[in-house]
Amino acid sequence: MSMLESLRRIVQEANAAKDFSEVLTVIVNQVKRSMDTSVCSIYLHDLKNDSYVLMATDGLNEEAIGKVSLSSEEGLVGLVASRAEPINLEEASAHPKFSFHPNTNEQLFHSFLGSPIIHQRKVLGVLVVQDETPRRYDESEESFLVTVAAQLSGVIAHADVVGELNLALYPQDKSINERIYSGVASAPGIAIGNVLVMNPNTSLKAVPMRKAKSIDNELTQFRKAMSLVKSDMRALDKSMVGILSDQERALFDAYVCMLDDQALGGEVIVLINEHGLSAQSAWAQVVLNHINMFESMTDSYLRERASDLEDLGRRVLSYLQTAEPSRKKFPDNIVLVGEDLSAASFASVPIEKIIAITSVKGSRNSHLAILGRAIGIPTVMGAVDLPWSNLDGKEAIVDGHSGNIIISPGSELRKTYQEQVLEEKLLAENFERLTDEPCETTDGHKVSLWVNTGLRIDSMLSLDRGAEGVGLYRSEIPFLMLDRFPSEEEQRKFYREQLKTFSPRPVTMRTLDIGGDKNLPYFPIEEDNPFLGWRGIRVCLDHPEIFLIQLRAMLKASEGLNNLSLLLPMISSLAELDGSLKLIDQVYDELTREEGYSLQKPWMGAMIEVPAAVYQIKEFARKVDFLSVGTNDLTQYLLAVDRNNPRVASLYDVYHPSVLRALRIVVDGAKEEHTPISVCGEMAGDPIGAVLLMAIGFPVLSMSATSLLRVKAILRQISLTDAKGLLNDVISMSDGHSVRNHMENALRKNLISGLVSRKVPH
Repeated sequence: MSMLESLRRIVQEANAAKDFSEVLTVIVNQVKRSMDTSVCSIYLHDLKNDSYVLMATDGLNEEAIGKVSLSSEEGLVGLVASRAEPINLEEASAHPKFSFHPNTNEQLFHSFLGSPIIHQRKVLGVLVVQDETPRRYDESEESFLVTVAAQLSGVIAHADVVGELNLALYPQDKSINERIYSGVASAPGIAIGNVLVMNPNTSLKAVPMRKAKSIDNELTQFRKAMSLVKSDMRALDKSMVGILSDQERALFDAYVCMLDDQALGGEVIVLINEHGLSAQSAWAQVVLNHINMFESMTDSYLRERASDLEDLGRRVLSYLQTAEPSRKKFPDNIVLVGEDLSAASFASVPIEKIIAITSVKGSRNSHLAILGRAIGIPTVMGAVDLPWSNLDGKEAIVDGHSGNIIISPGSELRKTYQEQVLEEKLLAENFERLTDEPCETTDGHKVSLWVNTGLRIDSMLSLDRGAEGVGLYRSEIPFLMLDRFPSEEEQRKFYREQLKTFSPRPVTMRTLDIGGDKNLPYFPIEEDNPFLGWRGIRVCLDHPEIFLIQLRAMLKASEGLNNLSLLLPMISSLAELDGSLKLIDQVYDELTREEGYSLQKPWMGAMIEVPAAVYQIKEFARKVDFLSVGTNDLTQYLLAVDRNNPRVASLYDVYHPSVLRALRIVVDGAKEEHTPISVCGEMAGDPIGAVLLMAIGFPVLSMSATSLLRVKAILRQISLTDAKGLLNDVISMSDGHSVRNHMENALRKNLISGLVSRKVPH
């Protein structure tokens, strides 16, 4: 058997294993057999004790499992882990790092090959093979072990996030329940409450694990659903007479047999009766287990049966969901959790009951994330490792500053967060008095605070907080809310409402910005690299029929109000800028000269979001009336980090010195050309970011309405001179972490500590 075939078999058998311990056993057994060696063992990192524990073996004394523990610097296992590279020895005992543990029976073995198990730069464990005869494992064997270790890393990482790793390492410690998961911080704030899982219809994977309120009722519902599906199958069978052969129609009989009490139905009844699961939860668990089993099989015919089973599973589930009465009462302090939450799922729960939102899928720019920021609800999106279906009813802390979700928090961590929640509440109350006060530093420097909007609730909150204008209106919102492109008149009404609400304050409307992570369901864009692809102004210039309709709607909406500015997203070249301005001029001439509208020509601006725009800043500045920096995308492109990808989100840092230096280049270029400039990215809404942006020279900062008063509070407590001094201190630092720490320490010396966003240490 080839190494590739061996690897495929290992993966198949591991996927079919019922739990984490069995996965480890499968791997050591199969690796030992594939490599024809005497021993295969897995050591896992015990973070609590900073040691490596023997967790599975085929060849060593099995009684040593869970008992043999090596410190991180001890033995050859510790050496592999510390070096984070494979070590291949013909005679292990001759190595100075060799450490002998009598209860393992290692004295029988000579050769040693160990490979680190690494996930996202962290060493999770070590995979080891040993042999009775002195030999050096060849390159193909070493490559095979490294490959298995890489596969194993994902399994261990998953076991860690769902709590199985802790259970394996500390089987006697029942107190270890606290779990911390990471996502993308999408709306600031902290909330402590209980999870309510929202599950979309007819998705087996989306069914949360819930207990039955009445076992008898669940059994009744389940048997009724089974009976209805059996009737459906028999009806389908009859309708196919003369169309399908008898052999092909046998599939319907197979479906009916699967539903019997002697097959799937019986397994579900056991879970309801003996484990107290709801019918939906029990059915989903049983069906998914069988699907996984079929998918892991080598026979292609049997693998294909997995899709048949999934279809059957969805049919039964749809009846179970129909039978379930809609929820009438909701508890207080809901942490809303789901796999792919939408604004619609949010709207199905009383808004006053929701204190936080967490979605496995989605990004900072998802409609739901925008809604969370607008109404000030802590929101975390893209929590890909969150075992969401098992969390219903559990206590949770959502940290919208750091993007962390803590499930079943311990008393110490809960207390820390409770103190911070109280502090934020007191600060918010103090901020209200600043609504009508100017944003002016202690040495008389004025900064204009504008808001980013998109939803009606945004607008109302913005005016309550004393916003001086709109620095960014997300015009894609009407496009996201419909199942088609909105008409010119529909758009005009949307835009008119915004312009009228803020009149006479200026309103900056960004033209349609789709692509990247903002796809329209009726206009999908499938790309390998969406952030480097067809998005922003590129889509609009390629589809002038869409762009021109939007421009007409915006200009018509501004008639008589004259407070409209247009902002062009993702401009990367002068050609794009010229092409866009030409179309705007075309629409203006059509409306005024040909159709008789009395319009004031709007100010035209370009967004600075890509490095190319930074280095053409003077040329851009000469062609437009104003410039606005989108720090979110600019940081993303400067650092080559997708900020919505949880795997690399930690590398995204608006305080990276390269970002600060790029911002200074932009300001200097705009000033030379006497072109007004502002910031409309998230950096403006962070107190530290606001201080640095003011020091760099931005006179206008635009942010979410919920951030406005906090930013005003901190800018009113610092001088421009001091802010420039801090900028000089940090702009030459080596990394964003150093910048943030220096700024936090400096600001806390003289200011209210709570004004500075903090991440609670874990």
